[in-house]
Amino acid sequence: MFRMWGKIWKENHLVKDTVICMTDYSMSRTQMVFGALEEICYQFDLGQPLWLESNIRAFKQHDKTRFSSDNFVEEIAFDYLEIQVIEE
Repeated sequence: MFRMWGKIWKENHLVKDTVICMTDYSMSRTQMVFGALEEICYQFDLGQPLWLESNIRAFKQHDKTRFSSDNFVEEIAFDYLEIQVIEE
């Protein structure tokens, strides 16, 4: 089972979190990551963040990255959205 943890942080406090489980193993890992991120954004009522080079690099190294206001087209009311793969 592929699980991704999505967390919204504001002023060093966890405001919201969710865990998304993906069980369709016909999908590639990349498709699972994007699918889980899409579901996280849907649950938090957010637009899709843009993946910058720093996000890609951090995610490849640690299976975790943060999306700040630079990654979103619209204005956000929190400091950052953090995603982390917690199980594969």
